[in-house]
Amino acid sequence: MPLHYIYLLIAIIFEVAGTSMLQASQQFTKPLPSIGVVLGYAGAFYFMSLTLKFMPVGIVYALWSGVGIVLITAVGFVWFKQNIDLAAVLGISLIVAGIVVIQLFSKTATH
Repeated sequence: MPLHYIYLLIAIIFEVAGTSMLQASQQFTKPLPSIGVVLGYAGAFYFMSLTLKFMPVGIVYALWSGVGIVLITAVGFVWFKQNIDLAAVLGISLIVAGIVVIQLFSKTATH
């Protein structure tokens, strides 16, 4: 796997962790999850910035946000017991389809 995809994967993991901590912080009233939010987003943006050395910002952001949406929805469903209706599943499926199209057909994603 190319190094820039590893950076992007790490950025996504940090973003999902930060967003999960955002929910757990209960509007920043719990100190440890609140610190997790800051560290998660700091790590996410740092590793995303490394990815930007290799790929255009639009493609990086599309992949980062798309994969992040899918993963945070799964975390919300499993960890926070949040419901996902059919419309949400359909929308998320379209996001996944968009990610697949970028990866399979976009020449800009392979810089």
